[in-house]
Amino acid sequence: MEELTGTVLAGESFRPVRGRVVVEDGRIEAVEETDTESTDIVLPAFVNAHTHLGDSVAKEAAVGLTLEEAVAPPESLKHRRLAAADRADLVSAMRRTLRFMHRTGTVSCLDFRENGVAGARALREAAAPVDVDPFIFGSDDPEVLDVADGYGASGANDDEFADERAACEDRGVPFAIHAGEPDATDIHPALDLGPDLLVHMVHAGREHLERVADESVPVAVCPRANEVLGVGTPPVRELLDHATVALGTDNVMLNPPSMFREMAYTAKRFDVTASEVLRMATAAGAEVAGLDCGVVEPGRRAALLVLDGDSDNLAGSEDPVRAVVRRATALDVERVVV
Repeated sequence: MEELTGTVLAGESFRPVRGRVVVEDGRIEAVEETDTESTDIVLPAFVNAHTHLGDSVAKEAAVGLTLEEAVAPPESLKHRRLAAADRADLVSAMRRTLRFMHRTGTVSCLDFRENGVAGARALREAAAPVDVDPFIFGSDDPEVLDVADGYGASGANDDEFADERAACEDRGVPFAIHAGEPDATDIHPALDLGPDLLVHMVHAGREHLERVADESVPVAVCPRANEVLGVGTPPVRELLDHATVALGTDNVMLNPPSMFREMAYTAKRFDVTASEVLRMATAAGAEVAGLDCGVVEPGRRAALLVLDGDSDNLAGSEDPVRAVVRRATALDVERVVV
């Protein structure tokens, strides 16, 4: 049995509780109010709701390029670099990114892995020695579902994807698809596929928002990547009013997969509360992938992040949730408990 003490951000609301979290056999046994001198902040570890870890072989290579030049299949810089990458170098690069993610508080990510079965297997190998468990959305062929956890489609304007959607339905695994990133033309076609997750939705209008709400489709947003690629700004407030919204960092080639940076940007750029942003970075992504984490409450898997609330950066913060979302950095991390 292990006890983590300090200010615990407990439950779905992240209510600050001065006390302790009791962990036994990898699960949270209790969250209790008690006297403590600890200045630590205990919160759920992050779930990054959208990554492209293969991009680790081309960090910063696409800066200044358009969306089509940088990442559009099949001839973009990204896909050329992936095709040319040595497998051992690819596995090593993804593993280093996963180690960075762990050190910055992330325990899982929803990764769109290119290159079919071989790509999914490479990511499994990369993750094997690291305490980050990627939820792999595979690509190219329905047979990738023998290795991956679901299927990740590039966009409804790129291909039909009906066979891939049907394969996911048969196996009871999620189907995710990019939508509304360059423009709105692929949003309704994406929704026609009955997805379990939409990614980006930068150009979502009222008719799309209403349909997302009616069909209860969750959305992953990646505001920093949208900014770098110049595609626009996702309507985060409106999306939150209509759907479950999770937060992702998108292409490793464009931005480091730091949920601290993504949360701070989102909190300061959009009309959202700190609690909403923290939920986007934890419970929402876990919910999308069916992961048993993202909330500090009894019975949950103990996937926890411990910050030094008395660090030079966080000391004196009046609101621990705001401090975590708007101010905290990797330097404030004391432990990641998995």
